[in-house]
Amino acid sequence: MVWTNKNNRNIGQNSSGKRMHITKRRRSIAFSIIALVIAVCASCSVSYKFNGASIDYSKTKTIEIADFPIRSSYVWGPMGPMFNNKLKDEFANNTRLIQVKRNGDLKIEGEITQYSQRNKSVSSDGHSAQTELSITVNVRFTNNTNHDEDFEKQFSATASYETTQSLVSVQEELVTQMIDDIVDQIFNATVANW
Repeated sequence: MVWTNKNNRNIGQNSSGKRMHITKRRRSIAFSIIALVIAVCASCSVSYKFNGASIDYSKTKTIEIADFPIRSSYVWGPMGPMFNNKLKDEFANNTRLIQVKRNGDLKIEGEITQYSQRNKSVSSDGHSAQTELSITVNVRFTNNTNHDEDFEKQFSATASYETTQSLVSVQEELVTQMIDDIVDQIFNATVANW
């Protein structure tokens, strides 16, 4: 059975034809939008660097990282090797730079100038409640591909512990935390260019 309206038009046939025309038009619009999105995506290139390093590897291929001697009057023996290993590992794990003994495109050198502790807070009975440890490292950075980026500056980190604890029991953990912090600062200052 075919329905008709007042003008005696065949509604069933017109509706079906209209639906087909609308469906074809929607498909055409959808394909146009998809083609536009593909074209836009193809013309854009996004580069993510999760480690924060921004190095032009076509110019900068090598890095020389000298061992940092301890020049502080107060010394904890393992601190030097811990710092030197962590600094070298940071660049090995987060860049494609090849570490060399001399003549690197980048050069990092310096010394651990301070390792100290001081009373941070006092309890109500007048005794020390917390002790703060601090490490300061002096860094000389040379960029042999762009000497405008050369610098010499100090990086520091601190960590606290309760005076009820002995330094011996917390020293390794706190020194590790401070070294991680300082190495991050050095990495960001030298190759991240924030």
